[in-house]
Amino acid sequence: MTPEERFEELVDRLAGLPDVTPPGATQGFGRSALRVRGRIFTMCVRGQLVLKLPKARVDELVAAGEGVRFDADKGTPMKEWLSLAPGSTMAWLPLAREAHDFVRK
Repeated sequence: MTPEERFEELVDRLAGLPDVTPPGATQGFGRSALRVRGRIFTMCVRGQLVLKLPKARVDELVAAGEGVRFDADKGTPMKEWLSLAPGSTMAWLPLAREAHDFVRK
């Protein structure tokens, strides 16, 4: 299964949650992202799952080798955004739910 197909499965599972907007509902940056209350919490970028998580959680996952800080091609990695490593064995749905809960607050 491709990363894009895995992301579509996430969309199918999470798009029905309260206040969640599926990809395609907005224009511009993040048009292919899942949002809660208008804020992006997860997206698929360049074939990788990208999630908004607390800085401490991103630090933990980076230190464990599960991914890197996301860089939106501006040369500056973002402290609250994780780009999950392609070889990571972490389950996507629990991570996406964690990102949803963080952003929803």
